Amino acid sequence: MIPSPQHSPSPVAEPASAFVDSATATALGPWPGTDPVEAAKVSVGIFPGPNLPFLPQLPARGVGSDSIGRTAVLLPELPVDVQPYGWRFVDRAGLDFRRAESALSTDINVLADVVGAGELSPAAFKVHVAGPFSLAASIHLHYGERAVRDYGARRDIGQSLAAGLQVHALKVQSAVPGTALTLQIDEPHIAAVLAGSIPTASGYRTLRAIPRSELRQTWSDLVAAAREAGFSQIAINLAPAEQALAAKAPAERSPSDAADGASAIEATMWRQALEIALEAGIDAVAVPLNRLDGGHWEMLAGALESGVGVWAGTVPVSAGQAPPSYAALVERIMRPWRKLGLAESGLNQLRITEESSLAVLTPQEARAVLGRSLDVAQALGDIRNA
Repeated sequence: MIPSPQHSPSPVAEPASAFVDSATATALGPWPGTDPVEAAKVSVGIFPGPNLPFLPQLPARGVGSDSIGRTAVLLPELPVDVQPYGWRFVDRAGLDFRRAESALSTDINVLADVVGAGELSPAAFKVHVAGPFSLAASIHLHYGERAVRDYGARRDIGQSLAAGLQVHALKVQSAVPGTALTLQIDEPHIAAVLAGSIPTASGYRTLRAIPRSELRQTWSDLVAAAREAGFSQIAINLAPAEQALAAKAPAERSPSDAADGASAIEATMWRQALEIALEAGIDAVAVPLNRLDGGHWEMLAGALESGVGVWAGTVPVSAGQAPPSYAALVERIMRPWRKLGLAESGLNQLRITEESSLAVLTPQEARAVLGRSLDVAQALGDIRNA
């Protein structure tokens, strides 16, 4: 059992059930470049209320600024370091841990400076963390196997992350006083975890799938802990990893056959993860539109009608290419929306984001994508309020 941090507990945040009069926009978190000052200025500047500014993550800075290392430093009593095969739990914190801790602290301090210098007071602000199962799939135990293999390790990661959110919320709240905090929980590897397609250390076998009941309980517990930590809104982001943890194909099967089979199973598991996420007490779910079929849209329609928000990953991210017109992107949403008979009055439950990580773009290209997200949100608001 991971002990709670020693400080006065934050008041339990009540989920905000009301939506504003229009669709809104935010970004998922990763940002190009290495300048935290510029990134913070873009975030708080381009997303005025009721849109949602965010704490940028700058993976180009290297070790410790990736999503796993950035979240791992929030885990009390579970220090990590970097090995040739990735992050690993260790007995005591070393240079890699301190580097990740320093990068996160710098980002929060820079945010405070930018908000203070501009005399800004965002009504809401978002932070994102890697979810417990993607952490377990990405961090290795001392003997080299991924932590997702071990139930005790998975349990400890979930409990430690819940405790770490208490401290993280207090630090961000001190940087942006009076803001309502939103937490985005990223689970890019959840389909592979449920499908049992995460490779072993040797790469020639796969690790056993986790039970869906464990996923449901862990997510529900984490959402409850996040509310106790002071987060007023919680979203689970199911955008898949851009670099999957793919297992090597067994010798008796061709690589293409193995890949096709794993892909089909993971697609089924992704659908189940979406269903479980919608039952975990969240306020919103983030999904990329390019992954949705008619069945997914029907699930989301039910969630929307029950008051859950949808963060729609709408704007493609393509280096060297301008984003599509806002009219074409609005049609990506309105076509299935109208086909399902959803009321246009419900369009304010949408928050528009990019499809995938902005870190692969230049800062100028990334700003163009964010601008297009705002255009789409505005257009949906016009449709709703016409």
